[in-house]
Amino acid sequence: MTCKIDYVAPADLLAERIILVTGAGDGIGRAAALTFARHGATVILLGRTIAKLEKVYDEIEAAGGPQPAIFPLNFEGATHKDYHDMAETLDREFGRLDGILHNAGLLGRITPFEQYNPELWDQVMQVNINGPIWMTQALLPLLQASPDASVVFTSSSVGRKGRAFWGAYAVSKFATEGFMEVLADEVEHLGTLRVNSLNPGATRTAMRVTAYPGEDPNTLRTPEAIMPTYLWLMGPESRGHNGQRFDAQPK
Repeated sequence: MTCKIDYVAPADLLAERIILVTGAGDGIGRAAALTFARHGATVILLGRTIAKLEKVYDEIEAAGGPQPAIFPLNFEGATHKDYHDMAETLDREFGRLDGILHNAGLLGRITPFEQYNPELWDQVMQVNINGPIWMTQALLPLLQASPDASVVFTSSSVGRKGRAFWGAYAVSKFATEGFMEVLADEVEHLGTLRVNSLNPGATRTAMRVTAYPGEDPNTLRTPEAIMPTYLWLMGPESRGHNGQRFDAQPK
């Protein structure tokens, strides 16, 4: 479903909201963190490279946004204890979460399945689906403490229709879509928590360059250009939309 790709967000759309962004160090995650902060959110920057997170932190502060927080975490090695420790820390610091953007992802390799490395397959599944699932479980009480919380899982066109050679990445995105629907159905009765997926589409990122090395990146939209849909999903106007698949660009 294409939603609000031309949405014009009020300046204070996310005022007083606390939003966690994974993969916040660069690409779409960085753009989302900066955009959410610019619209009033207190952003928790999660990623594996502290230097990148610190740079985004400084950009938010320089722009006059609410003071963000940094939470270094690498899904590849994170344990259930790490996620529960994280939940305890965020509970002490903030008391609730009003949003999570699951943006961190690993491409793996574009290669025939018969040549796919099993260790790389497990690594991609860990970063793209297993880690986000168990982190979400640990953070559910904080989301339920919010009067209006939104969880957005990043999907892909190859997670909606399988494509040759996309291997673990495609399978992880199919799993993401399935988990989104399961969790959305489970929280439907709450009325205060919505769970949806968002396909950013062809965007000018480092991952896109790796997947399509012959493509001219200047023909693609920048991460900043697709932010209207992200804002709409994180803001109050998307209330009532739960368990749905959205696209950030026209098809």
